[in-house]
Amino acid sequence: MTADVVDLIMQDHREVERLFDELKDNPEKRKGLVPVLTTLLSAHSRAEESAVYPAAAAEADEADEVAHSQEEHVEADQLLAKLAATDPDSKDFNKVLQNLVEAVSHHVEEEETNVLPGIRANLSEKRRVELGEAFAASRKEHLGDQPDDITREELLQQARNADVSGVSSLGKDDLQKKLREEASE
Repeated sequence: MTADVVDLIMQDHREVERLFDELKDNPEKRKGLVPVLTTLLSAHSRAEESAVYPAAAAEADEADEVAHSQEEHVEADQLLAKLAATDPDSKDFNKVLQNLVEAVSHHVEEEETNVLPGIRANLSEKRRVELGEAFAASRKEHLGDQPDDITREELLQQARNADVSGVSSLGKDDLQKKLREEASE
């Protein structure tokens, strides 16, 4: 049975929050949980970016909110990569984790307050189920990915979602740099 895309996204949000709690409360589990967190968040982000954000912008009148959410995804990818590169037993780990938790929690709150209600209000149940199927398929395709596994085409989709123009001729590294600059402004 396929679910409404809003419900699927919120389920992932609750799982990420659970993983954050596990990482904070059980340092002995960090080595095993960091890859789980990074792959879940990477797959979730790529699925939203490819399947949900374009529809939310075009069909649910959420273009501004989508652009902002996309910028937050770029920031989260950077923080995830930093967490993955930090030794779970080091003194720096808690600070890196806290920065990620704060950024993702802020994003989740905004998305659940702005974007998701707009999708629920402005798209039919049938369309939300179609998006749920697309989200689930994309998420499954990206399970196992890490933040740095992003492709140039996925970066171009991020640029479209964030309403960043003039980047179609850029190579992957320059495109990634441009998106990071836009997200930090």
